[in-house]
Amino acid sequence: MPVTTPAAPSSAPGAALPQDFDALLREDSEIAAVLLGELHRQSSTLQLTAAENFTSPAVLAALGSPLANKYAEGYPGARHHGGCEQADAAERIACRRATSLFGAEHANVQAHSGSSAVLAAYAALLRPGDTVLAMGLPYGGHLTHGSPANFSGRWFEFVGYGVDSESGLIDYEQVRALARAHRPKAIVSGSISYPRHPDYELFREIADEVGAYLIADSAHPMGLIAGGAAPSPVPYADVVCATTHKVLRGPRGGMILCGAELAERIDRAVFPFTQGGAQMHTVAAKAVAFGEAATPAFTMYAHRVVAHARVLAAGLEAEGFEVTTGGTDTHLIVADPAPLGVDGPTARARLAVAGLVLDTCALPYGDARGIRLGTAAVTTQGMDDADMARLAVLFGTAVREENDIRAEVRELAEEHPPYPG
Repeated sequence: MPVTTPAAPSSAPGAALPQDFDALLREDSEIAAVLLGELHRQSSTLQLTAAENFTSPAVLAALGSPLANKYAEGYPGARHHGGCEQADAAERIACRRATSLFGAEHANVQAHSGSSAVLAAYAALLRPGDTVLAMGLPYGGHLTHGSPANFSGRWFEFVGYGVDSESGLIDYEQVRALARAHRPKAIVSGSISYPRHPDYELFREIADEVGAYLIADSAHPMGLIAGGAAPSPVPYADVVCATTHKVLRGPRGGMILCGAELAERIDRAVFPFTQGGAQMHTVAAKAVAFGEAATPAFTMYAHRVVAHARVLAAGLEAEGFEVTTGGTDTHLIVADPAPLGVDGPTARARLAVAGLVLDTCALPYGDARGIRLGTAAVTTQGMDDADMARLAVLFGTAVREENDIRAEVRELAEEHPPYPG
């Protein structure tokens, strides 16, 4: 059974169009055509990008609301603009729902993205030149974990930890040894491609041993945490950064959770230090998503996402892919297509031709790239274990170029329209 707050449009034109789409069509037919094209793309292909999902119609309604017109620099009760009564109400609701959902003392829901949330956490806790210990980029670390192309790598001294070469699991002894050797000001747990649960309690122990802050970058598992399908970092981390999309199924944006003692520092790091006015329509949409995530239906959804990922990972292994860590505990799967005779970019290109949309990512060994995928969106569409097994076979067929499966993928997408209309 699909969750009752679905996601992608069917192939029928207008299935997911807003009521005022005709106004856009009259005013700007060029952009209207782009939106119709994207509606068709989402309707006729399968979205397996690990960082993507489909919001509910209610979240989309909030995003397109009159709050998009409101400037609201500052925080509820202390704005730099007049007329913020409803903006204040929306933000207070979003913060209240976030703290209740995740068991946190304080929430900041203004961060424009997950990267903005991490930037604010660093700004609140660190000074330029401080040392930070985080997962190395070749092992799945995010750009904000020390990439030289990112603010993090330019402003701070990053030391990267990795994974065991055999198991692919985080090497906690290495984490401890690096922490002792470098005495970082902060330790970051989190990855864009690690399919297992971090040991937050052990990270906390190591951070305490060297006097470091613990920052949990939980952008990927936050929806699973909301649904009780993954352990929470909130009891252990000083600051938790996250996105509100991905499995959480809200609008594209970020949020930060922390204890009361860091609340003022975090808020000031977001505004006025790193951002200007909040996007109040997005804040309202976050509130809607938090409310949806607090329901029994979402709990069922989150557990189903994980179950589907495990079935799909096992199916990919049966098709000849090498699945890192031997499987997954989350929505994420990282697989090496090398046993099928191709590299990650080639596999992604062949899968895209077939209508299976996903990413490539670094593999935890060597210099090659694998494929990264997730089951959040297809689970929102109401697919089941049998569909996951079917997908695995389609993956193998497409990568080996044995048959043209585009029509079969389109049929599967049309059988599960998340925005039926």
